[in-house]
Amino acid sequence: QVQLVESGGGLVQAGGSLRLSCAASGRAFSSYAMGWFRQAPGKEREFVAAISWGGDRTAYADSVKGRFTISRDNAKNTVYLQMNSLKPEDTAVYYCAADLLYGSRWFNEYNYRGQGTQVTVSS
Repeated sequence: QVQLVESGGGLVQAGGSLRLSCAASGRAFSSYAMGWFRQAPGKEREFVAAISWGGDRTAYADSVKGRFTISRDNAKNTVYLQMNSLKPEDTAVYYCAADLLYGSRWFNEYNYRGQGTQVTVSS
């Protein structure tokens, strides 16, 4: 079992930055690929970024490419999402997820999912 807890969300002005963290329980964290997803009010949940278990492969949604960076620290059982140049359209609840397979862009395909953290970007 893997339990995921997101943190780091909050209110930020457009153009600002936030770093989200996702802390995982369990000793097998380094075996899991991780993903970040988000869901804005009235919209479908969407893929944001993913990282392989070793951190050597990453993938991003086109809407965040060049602004967001996913990384992980397996010693701390934590995955991060550094978000720069934030825009009002980045406002959403952000979720992290874990799975043994890397690369899925579908939230429901991940075996373990967090409860989310709210990010609000004001204009």
